Amino acid sequence: MNKTQMYRPTLNDMRSAHKRIEGFVTRTPLHRYRTLERLLNAEVYIKHENHQPLGAFKMRGGINHLIKMSSSQREKGVVTASSGNHGQSIAYAAKLHNIEAVIIVPENANPGKVASMKALGADVRFYGKDFDESRSEVERLSKEEGYTYIHSANTPDLIEGVGTYTLEILEDLPSADVIIVPVGAGSGVCGTAIAAKAINPKIEVIGVQSDAAPAAYLSWKSGDLKSNPNNTIAEGLGTALGFSYTIGIMRDLIDDFILVTDKELESAVLLLLEHTHNLAEHAGAASLAGALKIKDRLSNKQIVLVMSGGNLSMQHLVKIVNRK
Repeated sequence: MNKTQMYRPTLNDMRSAHKRIEGFVTRTPLHRYRTLERLLNAEVYIKHENHQPLGAFKMRGGINHLIKMSSSQREKGVVTASSGNHGQSIAYAAKLHNIEAVIIVPENANPGKVASMKALGADVRFYGKDFDESRSEVERLSKEEGYTYIHSANTPDLIEGVGTYTLEILEDLPSADVIIVPVGAGSGVCGTAIAAKAINPKIEVIGVQSDAAPAAYLSWKSGDLKSNPNNTIAEGLGTALGFSYTIGIMRDLIDDFILVTDKELESAVLLLLEHTHNLAEHAGAASLAGALKIKDRLSNKQIVLVMSGGNLSMQHLVKIVNRK
């Protein structure tokens, strides 16, 4: 990707993206939950991106990106790596525009997400034990077979698209003090930070990642790109290295970054099921897990927790419920 493509989206870019994608995505609700407020001693709202047709926020970015592609890029077909939700977004957007889509997924990919991608017409191929090994195969296919490569982090149009949920948050709750966002490769938190800080620089934006896959956190903290084994159960948070484009935005704009354990993520899944009657995947529960970790700092504030996705496998749900 050349430098001219690696622009940093602006608030106006995100407003344009919101108009561009509004016929294809759901304007998801922002609900207040009083019983969660007792746990956090704060005014608690959840942005329900799990209510998107594909169950996750990623489709905003995929649709925006493919709409903006040139005809020559579309004709080549697209290829990407995904642990699930990003792949679904690209498969969905490709189907809308009759574009060939090849999605490389890890060998242990979530069966429900894989089935969704296939139902959307994507050519789903298994490669590698995790997202990062899958990504190496995508790079090969792009170089050797000419597909247009869609990187899940280093793609400005994805950030521009996913940032639109923050526009909705601040239309519904302009007085928000804190927005807490799950972090994998970083597109969601970057979109949130760009939009929120442009609208109100006083809003705190806090990222949350699993300590079993802390590469983005370590990269953000040090200022150098770090790699670290990806051993998290949370598919949407699982990457073994930081990416320069998203880490640069995070270092400029987010206020804090928190690590949580996989057990804390599982506990947050159960809390959300109990208190909101919504099923979150591990990544979608990360914002609550992070909020519980720093609840003393959140006291009496208006906080928004981004439930980024709800595509939890039945296998993982049974495990979590039985653990209780």
